[in-house]
Amino acid sequence: MNNKTHEAIYDARTLGVPKMLILGFQHMFAMFGATVLVPLLTGLDIATTLLMAGLGTLLFHFITKMKVPAFLGSSFAFLGGYAAVAPLEGSGTLSNTELLPYACLGVACAGLVYLILAALFKCIGIKKVMRYFPPVVTGPIIISIGLGLAGSAVDNCSANWLIAFIALAIVIIFNIWGKGMAKIIPILIGVLGSCLIAAILALVCGSEVDGYIAVAGNENMKLFSVSALEQLKSAAWIGLPIKWRGTVFGGIDWTNTSLIISSIIAIVPISLATMMEHIGDISAISSTVNRNFIASPGLHRTLTGDGLATTFSALFGGPANTTYGENTGVLALSRVYDPKVIRIAAVLAVLLSFSPKFEALVNLIPTAVIGGISFVLYGMISAIGVRNVVENHVDFTKSRNLIIAAVILVSALGLGTAATFTIGAVTISLSALAVASIAGILLNAILPGKDYDFKEDPEGAETGVDFKL
Repeated sequence: MNNKTHEAIYDARTLGVPKMLILGFQHMFAMFGATVLVPLLTGLDIATTLLMAGLGTLLFHFITKMKVPAFLGSSFAFLGGYAAVAPLEGSGTLSNTELLPYACLGVACAGLVYLILAALFKCIGIKKVMRYFPPVVTGPIIISIGLGLAGSAVDNCSANWLIAFIALAIVIIFNIWGKGMAKIIPILIGVLGSCLIAAILALVCGSEVDGYIAVAGNENMKLFSVSALEQLKSAAWIGLPIKWRGTVFGGIDWTNTSLIISSIIAIVPISLATMMEHIGDISAISSTVNRNFIASPGLHRTLTGDGLATTFSALFGGPANTTYGENTGVLALSRVYDPKVIRIAAVLAVLLSFSPKFEALVNLIPTAVIGGISFVLYGMISAIGVRNVVENHVDFTKSRNLIIAAVILVSALGLGTAATFTIGAVTISLSALAVASIAGILLNAILPGKDYDFKEDPEGAETGVDFKL
């Protein structure tokens, strides 16, 4: 299957059921490492994340007439929004767990913005809408998301810099020099490899300190949480993945209007960047499988599927969903383009979500491993923003483009704290990223000299992206 010269397969039934199942497992593993990393970084539930990734993918396929071979996994673009609304240490009198439903409500509203853009595409055409969201706006926003999270990665690495470096090194080695499937899943290999080394160190020279098993009892060399180990021992093999009394609404105090509005305003602008990413992903998939999905089933359907999957996931306590480039890479590798294989992977993700034992095992992953993975991941988010600017030939010799990018970057990274104002009895807080997004869009609309022309032809789009927003 690794020989790229063999004929492309559009109907996997010709391969037989066993091979279809193997291909489905391959797609599930390709998305797995990045998908479960989002709940580990935000405090969301892992089982719910897997369930919503699977169900969201199936919903997407239904809306797109079963034509598009795309898998929807956790989006990293919204990490900045989660951090602004529900930081892991909590805010004021509310803990991270109490604040997460408000962040999820904001993500659910962001998913609905996809529907607005989809309707505009359907009614007035792609080019007229895209002129308001050029790369000079979306690129710096994506760059800001990655750089804004950099401090969190360093903090996690500080739990054990040795393990963090090992995780980082494994990801880099397999991403650059890996062959075949190993090159597609560097995050998963990095997590497994560094956890194995951490387990060996724990067995050979580990002792307990401050609730952690650490190397020689050194508090700066923490490995595994003792409470997480106990949870793994007691977790059931089968259980329901839905938390918060069924939906996010069960965890929200609807009298706290200020927090609700602030959460929505902090997170919704991020969808402006992720919608542009979605268009790039669909172009990449179209180029990979030699089918113009922008024309049929159309961007209005793919955006609707992605947006509804995100809203559906967030309302049940899962993260935002996005089309995964990792799975596009698997398509390019295997040359099996049948969407039925992707749907097999989605079903497998749903089945895996019903195991609390598996969730507890993932929660056992050392903080330093998460730090090492996010160290490169957050940097890659910013690098994707840079690539977005470069590939679209943004002309920074023009003052208008320099001004737009400068205002976005300084607003997102320099404000530090949210901008707060009061309307009537409601206090609204805008995150730095929200301010930057609004400022960039307004400046692009006002300043003369627009030079961006969106091309609907997906031919030549890049494929095989290893890291996803």
